[in-house]
Amino acid sequence: MGEAQASSFLKKGDENMKKLKVTLENETGLHARPASALVQASQKYDSEIKIIKDNDIYNAKSMMSILSMGASMGTVLQFQIEGSDEDKAYEEIKNIIENNFGE
Repeated sequence: MGEAQASSFLKKGDENMKKLKVTLENETGLHARPASALVQASQKYDSEIKIIKDNDIYNAKSMMSILSMGASMGTVLQFQIEGSDEDKAYEEIKNIIENNFGE
């Protein structure tokens, strides 16, 4: 189960945050290795990075949170990135996903 419902996360002013919607294409989904790559990248940034799956919200900086979502191939995820370095965080996360988490 996610940390919060998506509707409670969204607030006035969120239209300025960076958003990225992706469908997982790697066969194994977000298992330990790709989740680790995502967490390591996310932890570099001050921005808040959340992942929404099935209306639940997960913390992209937490390995336990990402693994608990059970994201498999074909899962649709929406990333919401907000903060002082959101542009850089967005680009790196997008890169990681486009490169299939290095697999």
